Amino acid sequence: MVFLLCLAAGLQAFAQRQDNDKNKGVPMPYIVEDGDTLYVDVLDPIWVFPKGTKLKKDDWRKQYKLVYNFNKVYPYALVGSKLMAQVDSVIAADVSKRGQRNAYTRDVMLELFELFAKDLKNMSISQGVLLMRLVDRECGIPPYDIIKEYRNAFSANFWQFIARLFGQNLRKRYDPKGADAKTEELVKIWESGNWDSFYFSIFFDFPKQTVIKRDYLKSTVKSREDKRKSKEEAELMRKSLKEAKEML
Repeated sequence: MVFLLCLAAGLQAFAQRQDNDKNKGVPMPYIVEDGDTLYVDVLDPIWVFPKGTKLKKDDWRKQYKLVYNFNKVYPYALVGSKLMAQVDSVIAADVSKRGQRNAYTRDVMLELFELFAKDLKNMSISQGVLLMRLVDRECGIPPYDIIKEYRNAFSANFWQFIARLFGQNLRKRYDPKGADAKTEELVKIWESGNWDSFYFSIFFDFPKQTVIKRDYLKSTVKSREDKRKSKEEAELMRKSLKEAKEML
């Protein structure tokens, strides 16, 4: 009996030590004024509404997913527009033969996959769809036509097939006054320079900045005929198709 009591006391003491260990925290900052110690801390802001208040129909807090996704993908659309302008400039200045154009655009495609493949794979489907809409807005043409213009109709149809597997359409145009009206409003807020404060008003935290490795291409036009077979391109398409099917 004495053994059981000692064991119970020991277990209780052990439990108390465990609780004390778990409750160890970070000391609060404090100030001393006139001999009094005052503990200080900063509380996160919260929304306070009168009883019975409901969100308005056009309240952006209802669109928080769109705002969050826009903050993440819009920088990619802006960089995409800049890279597209660089490609156009290089082709206009340095390309004299079809073979050179094919070799250059293939190198650009492989470089873009190296730069952005990891980021794009980590995007949700809704973020990918929004990115396509914004690419259309910034570049002035839908993704399907971009691929067809800079690569070929086969590549464009291939990626259109991938998009269709996810219920999307690379040919669909950006509609700022219709289906994409809310997205267009976000673009205007971004362009006004008030994005950080707008984002904070919804999430009570400043937006996480999207970090892009670089906003320029290293690929150049090589003075050679395009004798190389497009093995890298075919393998890349095969791998992407396999991954897309596995996700379904």
